[in-house]
Amino acid sequence: MTAALLCVFGACRAAAAVATAEGPVEGLSRNGVQQFLGIPFAAPPVGNLRWMPPQPAARWTLVRQAKAFGPTCAQVTTLGPFAGPPNSNEDCLYLNVFTPDTKAKLPVLVWIHGGGYFDGASNDYDASKLAKDGKLIVVTLNYRLNLFGFLAHPALDGEGHAFGNYGLMDMQAALKWVQRNIAAFGGDAKNVTLGGQSAGAGAAAAHVTSPGAAGLFHRAIFQSGGYSPFAPLKTARERGTKFADAAGCMGSNTQIAKCLRALPAAKIAALSGTVSATSAFVGGPMIDGTIIPQQAIDAFRTGAFNRMPVMMGTTRDEGNFTIGIAQYFKPDRAAITQADFDGYATRTYGGNAGPSGSPPAYPANTVATLKVNYPTAKLGAQGAWNLVHSDMLACRGQYAAAALAPHAPLYMYRFDDRSAPSYFPKMTGFQAGAYHTGDIPYVFIGYHGGPDGVRVPLTAKQQKLSDRMIAAWANFARAGNPNGKGDAPWPRWREVADTPAYFLQDDDWRHTQTNAQIKAAHQCGFWQSILLYK
Repeated sequence: MTAALLCVFGACRAAAAVATAEGPVEGLSRNGVQQFLGIPFAAPPVGNLRWMPPQPAARWTLVRQAKAFGPTCAQVTTLGPFAGPPNSNEDCLYLNVFTPDTKAKLPVLVWIHGGGYFDGASNDYDASKLAKDGKLIVVTLNYRLNLFGFLAHPALDGEGHAFGNYGLMDMQAALKWVQRNIAAFGGDAKNVTLGGQSAGAGAAAAHVTSPGAAGLFHRAIFQSGGYSPFAPLKTARERGTKFADAAGCMGSNTQIAKCLRALPAAKIAALSGTVSATSAFVGGPMIDGTIIPQQAIDAFRTGAFNRMPVMMGTTRDEGNFTIGIAQYFKPDRAAITQADFDGYATRTYGGNAGPSGSPPAYPANTVATLKVNYPTAKLGAQGAWNLVHSDMLACRGQYAAAALAPHAPLYMYRFDDRSAPSYFPKMTGFQAGAYHTGDIPYVFIGYHGGPDGVRVPLTAKQQKLSDRMIAAWANFARAGNPNGKGDAPWPRWREVADTPAYFLQDDDWRHTQTNAQIKAAHQCGFWQSILLYK
């Protein structure tokens, strides 16, 4: 049921109009939270503005109704029930503001949705509880995705503007909007946290290293991400050139650029992939030399980044998300088999190239070594797949932590609630556990992925864990420390083998593990030896 329809039944009322720099907006007030939805933060990137840096939104003088989410950005691949619906809409640069009914000057959390940089939307991230219980202003946003948001081609790159990372530029435009306008909503522009999950975490890490984002935010949350390498510009341009050829855009650079911008959006969307897989033309952020000057890990190692407190972690069963997607698209959604595991291992770690032709590069014998270290005869196909993927991400996180911690306060965690509600439908043999994205509903209540996701309410026990997670997120946004103050129960991360370093998010809210325990539990000796960041 939409927010507007709820108002008809008396569940909400109009919120007082707020004057932004672009024009006044009127939102909704419901259950002690004001929601201002679908506010444009940039001009629609259509026509000649396609594959251009975001431009200012047109100003307005009459009160604009901000009571419904803006349209989602063009996307095709849905990651199973995670995202969608597929569409080719380009007019999508809108953000949402959730604020408690208070006049206090509050800290601000800006949240970037995940989805591999090719799908997802802000629409399902209801920040009402986070705003009300955490006493925060929460801003969620859309940004250009897949080929619309991340495309390099000499014909576009030589036009004299920032290029390639258009989706990241959208996020920086939203952060600038926050700096201009958040005080009018009761927020403190000098106390802004940027967070995200999965691709959103990777994007947050990109902004931590980006000179263009300096001063726009002051703390960062990397939820299940933030340490994956970005594509070299050469790789991104190779993809972009193949895309232009496939679209029939050839000739001089001027002709190619004109042709690309004249393409029907539906044709670009079609070339982005299918509902179950992205095409070979689709990538994500790239090292363009301006928005992203270098790999994040290199910036972390040298301290050449916008230094600030960071909170970072993974879920215990990260890999079950990728398994769920694979099973979702199988005929009759049959159980994962040995052949499925072998295919995953070869696609992801085979040869000497990382996923989608981007780094990291793995040694040629990696797949064979994986099968020795993660035997399916003992673990089963799903068990081996889950452990491989989960361990790889946990160990990348530990590797990144060692680079970050000398330069900034760092708090690490592992989400351990294996009873987390799953928005996947029932599938033979599939057990979600503490899967990738499984922690989102604890912070954004009611989260269930895209329109095909199954909505499962939190139990009383899960609500209690949600309360604790929201308090920790709010503490971190307020003061850069999930505890509020001190280092208990959540320890500050230090590169010491036998000292508590990771906080385990579970029912008890008191368990920790040392670096040595995490390293042993996730085979980090192996993972950190196979060139994860070369």
